[in-house]
Amino acid sequence: MTTRVVTVRSDEPISAAVERMTRFGFSALPVVSASFRLVGIVSLLDVLRFRREHDAEGEEADGRVRVAEIMNPEVLSMSATANAAVVAQRLREGGELRVLPVVQGGRLVGVVTRGDLLRHRDRSTRRPGLRRLLGRRDAAEDDALFALARGRRAGPAPAPTASVDAVMTREVVTVAPTQPVAFAAELMLAHRHTALPVVDGGSRLVGILSEADILADPQAGRSSHATVGALMTRTTITVDVGATVGEARALVTDRGLRTVPVVDGDRLVGVLSRSDLV
Repeated sequence: MTTRVVTVRSDEPISAAVERMTRFGFSALPVVSASFRLVGIVSLLDVLRFRREHDAEGEEADGRVRVAEIMNPEVLSMSATANAAVVAQRLREGGELRVLPVVQGGRLVGVVTRGDLLRHRDRSTRRPGLRRLLGRRDAAEDDALFALARGRRAGPAPAPTASVDAVMTREVVTVAPTQPVAFAAELMLAHRHTALPVVDGGSRLVGILSEADILADPQAGRSSHATVGALMTRTTITVDVGATVGEARALVTDRGLRTVPVVDGDRLVGVLSRSDLV
C-alpha cells in the first residue's frame, strides 16, 4: 500500500479538494475527520456532477459548500492486515472503484490503488532495459509526492462553450495493439496514467487499454506473450475535436469516464481527463 496519503477533511470546502486532486494528479481523495478517521471518499467525478447541478453559481459554490455534502460516505475500506489477494480481487472487480483506503482502528493508514497492483505485478515481469529507459522509481517517491512534479493548468475552470481542443492534452502516450501488455503497464506506471489509447497505423484509434483491462485477467497480464490487442477494449467512447467542454463534461459525468480520447474522424488528436474539465 501507499502510506503517504493526500487527504481532505470533511469540513473543508470543495475548492480545497479540487486544488489537491488537480495539483497531485489524483482522481479521488480519502475524506477524513479532524481526528484522521476515514469518513468517505470524494472524486473529481463528484465535483463535476456537483458543478453541473450548480451551474448558475459557477465556481463560487466550490468555496461555499463543504466536502461532506458531495462525498460518498459509504466507502469500501480494508484492514492493514487484510489478505493481499482479497484486496486485489476487490479492486479488479470494483468497477468505478480504483482507490481502496486502508484503515487501522478506524484511522486511515494508507491506500491501495489499481496502480499499486500493476506495480506489484510489474516487478516480476519487468525487463531491466525497459526500467532504465523509463526511469522507473520503485521507492516511496512513486507515491503522492511524485505527482508534485506534474504541471497543471492554472486559472479558472474552462467555460462550457470553450472548445475541447483548447483544454485537451495533445502529447498523448499511446501503445500499438501488437506491443506486449508488460510494456503498456510500464508506460502507465511511468506516466501515472489509468488508461492508454491504442493506435494502429500511426494515429488511427483502434481501442483503449486500462488498468482494469490488465488486472481483469492476472494470468494474461503476466504472460510475456500477451499483447495489447488481446486485452484492450475495442468499443471506445470518444469525443470529437469540435465538441465543447460542456458536451465533454456531460459525457464524462453521465458515463463515469476517467479518460476520453479526442478524435478527428478516426484519427487520435488528443485526450481528455477529468482534471482537464474542472
